[in-house]
Amino acid sequence: MIRTNHKVALYARFSSDNQRTESIDAQLRAMKNYCKAHNYIITKIYTDEAKSATTDKRPAFQEMIADSSSHLFNMVLVHKLDRFARNRYDSAVYKRELKKNGVIVCSVLENLDSSPESIMMESVLEGMSEYYSQNLAREVMKGMKETALQCKHTGGKPPLGYDVDEQTKQLIINPYEAETVQLIFDMYSRGYGYSAILEALHSQDRRTKRGKEFMKNSLYSILTNPKYKGIYVYNRSSAKDINGRRNTHLYKNNEDIIAIDGGCPQIVDRETYEKVQDILITHKQKGGRMNAKEN
Repeated sequence: MIRTNHKVALYARFSSDNQRTESIDAQLRAMKNYCKAHNYIITKIYTDEAKSATTDKRPAFQEMIADSSSHLFNMVLVHKLDRFARNRYDSAVYKRELKKNGVIVCSVLENLDSSPESIMMESVLEGMSEYYSQNLAREVMKGMKETALQCKHTGGKPPLGYDVDEQTKQLIINPYEAETVQLIFDMYSRGYGYSAILEALHSQDRRTKRGKEFMKNSLYSILTNPKYKGIYVYNRSSAKDINGRRNTHLYKNNEDIIAIDGGCPQIVDRETYEKVQDILITHKQKGGRMNAKEN
């Protein structure tokens, strides 16, 4: 039987897909009413805004898991189980962590207990949530690919040197930024290293698309971007790993990449672009030999 002296932590989350900030207010209101009806004591409230439950990289969520060891609460209350996690692995791992600390997870809308039937129902609900999340990602990707096939910008900030035409949603050249890109390619093609290029950029107070100073990683991403030679590319970066991290130096297989020659304005001539790629490959191979224990 559920006790009536639970010390409760409330956890609310909304993701950016079809949800608004008000979603958290609605979740908290329902959870507070639930606690009042059951005479539960609310000891702390945790909220994550615009965070997906398919990943555990949620600051408030991680804080809640860490706090569970200090016995601030013995129950975590969510509005629905999918607010806790849409990934069955994460759900099992973190529920086990909470259980070790004497904390249970409960839902306002799914009235489950510790019976075998409830355990089965909970696994079904978690499986449905994970299916919904994966299916949504697949449908979003389908729409993004269709947008990419029309050489339209698929969201986020465009690469340095480009803006997005408000009417066509296609890339157009930003003249000042394009000069920065041409400077980087020109210097690298003439044998200048990253340090010399960074010094030149800093001396002219040239900045990245986000207004920050250039770093070596930002130079590499520019020097390897085919858009600058006029090829529109989408879905090139490697998939995220199990921890949600992406290796920007790894690319997907060619059959998975959308590449349309002439799909965006050219900023760097083909000869300079290809010369830069050859130099990058040479430096990469040279670096490998220098670090190797044997030739």
